[in-house]
Amino acid sequence: MLFAHQGFATIILVMLTLILQSVGMAVLIQWIKHQFPHGIHQLGLFRSIVLVVRFTSLLVCLHVLEILLWASFYRWQFFATWEAAFYFSAANFSTVGAADLLLKQIWRTMGPIESVTGVLMCGFSASFLFAIVTRLIELQDPELVEPHAAGPTYANLEPANRLGRDDQQKVTIRDAAVVVQRQEQ
Repeated sequence: MLFAHQGFATIILVMLTLILQSVGMAVLIQWIKHQFPHGIHQLGLFRSIVLVVRFTSLLVCLHVLEILLWASFYRWQFFATWEAAFYFSAANFSTVGAADLLLKQIWRTMGPIESVTGVLMCGFSASFLFAIVTRLIELQDPELVEPHAAGPTYANLEPANRLGRDDQQKVTIRDAAVVVQRQEQ
């Protein structure tokens, strides 16, 4: 019976963490839409840096809230102080682990489950930041994001078509002519 209680509590905590992460990221998306109603075109270096720092800070705050969610459960069930509960939760969420604090034997699987959940939430946040930075770079210099948009490069040619670097421009012009012919048909 205790194992079922543990499983139910763990599922609830994981679901609440997922909901908190999803809501937090949705709020950040709405915030950026509100802050930049005409898009983030040509923000410049300083404003781009400030935007990334603000997003990163807000995502760290979101992770602290998720750690507090788990810590509140640990405080309620296991630890006498908030400091111990927060330390245990933060150590597990970040996958460092807290070797000096232990849960009761039947509840010990909660630590690794919180670690897996923490890794996934940090992965969501990292991919979100990557998307923001990619979008900023794409708006500043589209060729950095899609270098093949200008045409095939020397490295992309089939081995049979590889020519010297001087002849690369001729191949690119020839390939462009083929594309134009296909579009006309």
